[in-house]
Amino acid sequence: MPTHPLPPIAGREAEILALVEQPRTVALPQSNLQLASITSAFACALHMHQPTIPAGADGALISHLQYMLEHPGEGDNHNAEPFAHCYRRLADLIPQLIAEGANPRIMLDYSGNLLWGFQQMGRADILEALTFLACDPSVVPHVEWLGTFWSHAVAPSTPIPDLKLQILAWQHHFAALFGAEALQRVKGFSPPEMHLPNHPDTLFAFVSALRDCGYRWLLVQEHSVENPDGSRLSREQTLLPNRLVARSSSGEEVAITALIKTQGSDTKLVGQMQPCYEALGLGRIPLGGTSVPALVAQIADGENGGVMMNEFPPAFLQAHRRLAEQGSGSAGTVAINGSEFLELLEAAGVGDSAFPDIQAVGQHRLWQRVGATPTPQALEAAIAELQAGDPSFSMAGASWTNDLSWVEGYANVLEPMNQLSARFHQVFDPLVAEDPAVTRSEPYQEALLHVLLLETSCFRYWGQGTWTDYARDIHQRGEAAIARGASAVGAVG
Repeated sequence: MPTHPLPPIAGREAEILALVEQPRTVALPQSNLQLASITSAFACALHMHQPTIPAGADGALISHLQYMLEHPGEGDNHNAEPFAHCYRRLADLIPQLIAEGANPRIMLDYSGNLLWGFQQMGRADILEALTFLACDPSVVPHVEWLGTFWSHAVAPSTPIPDLKLQILAWQHHFAALFGAEALQRVKGFSPPEMHLPNHPDTLFAFVSALRDCGYRWLLVQEHSVENPDGSRLSREQTLLPNRLVARSSSGEEVAITALIKTQGSDTKLVGQMQPCYEALGLGRIPLGGTSVPALVAQIADGENGGVMMNEFPPAFLQAHRRLAEQGSGSAGTVAINGSEFLELLEAAGVGDSAFPDIQAVGQHRLWQRVGATPTPQALEAAIAELQAGDPSFSMAGASWTNDLSWVEGYANVLEPMNQLSARFHQVFDPLVAEDPAVTRSEPYQEALLHVLLLETSCFRYWGQGTWTDYARDIHQRGEAAIARGASAVGAVG
């Protein structure tokens, strides 16, 4: 597969959006599961990511995986090739289980950075394995790909105009690698770090962008959401689909189905296939005037740590073999994927109108204070009042790493990030409005690439130092790219 100086992140917006509108039912026609014979189910997802960093020859943008391979003596960089194996190993595990008569399922979430890195490195072995997992008819019923932000941005602190750009960039890249039909099957979304916005306007923009881009559901962390009355979700409710309602400061509402990822040690739970064994002890749950199988949903890094590198493969095989030996590979307790589960429910007459309504955590207190007729001014005043009375009250969202803030102490990354985004939109939005073909131009795509890259969570996750230096470098290059773009197209401002 040829390498590309720029990743395929823009230029086909109208085509991509037309593609993802249809078909709505993507898993059901190929599923060998019958809802009536299922008592409980588990859905496991693997999240894969390596950031893009300016650390190649002469400061070239390269994958962190490439940096690890080229600097094996630093830190845990000796794990680079084991990581690379993790990125492709499902192409061996899934066919092996199918050949044994098992009925495996897995959901996969790969960042755009990582996919680009494979191309940059010329890793045909990994790309061929992923093409098999995304396209081969023998495994398509067993493997569901989840969409995500292209450069692993965390939604609550990403500039609102860039949320849709991140989503569309990933869709562009996925379609370029695996084709239109594969993209049409991507109906679930995995937010990086499971980070869900709880500021009403950010959440509204996020859910609206997901819906606009053809997504039907997303995975959310249990403690990042609440019931409309502010209470925590009950245990039973975490085993059902919910309807995440996003209400803006102007009172507009949009909703999307949410599957609940429960709390816990993510890599240990998935690495040892705990969701399977938890599901074995569960039964059907009342929903929408009928009963549906309880669903245990979980996601973890697919390569990070000894458990995922070493324990996951035998545990994955063992769990599915156990189900097959018990005759429950397609009945009783089963492995299932998110879209498959939801489409089986819908075919049985249990649609999203039957799902409990939920909202982002902290919003009950906010809406109580705002009242029945929200305005942007009333919302901001209510946030200020709540924060003044309770320093723990936050509109920075919630993620699976709530002990780590993505905002506090990172003004030296966030301010340049917001400035670069604002400058990008100032220069290019009027041009794109006048001629949508501008998104196909190299100046636009180079500028967009740097905007997306600067929003990568890793430049904050790893603390001050080398990683914030990387962010500063990308910001400077992004400013230069936008200036070149403005000059090339004759923009002023």
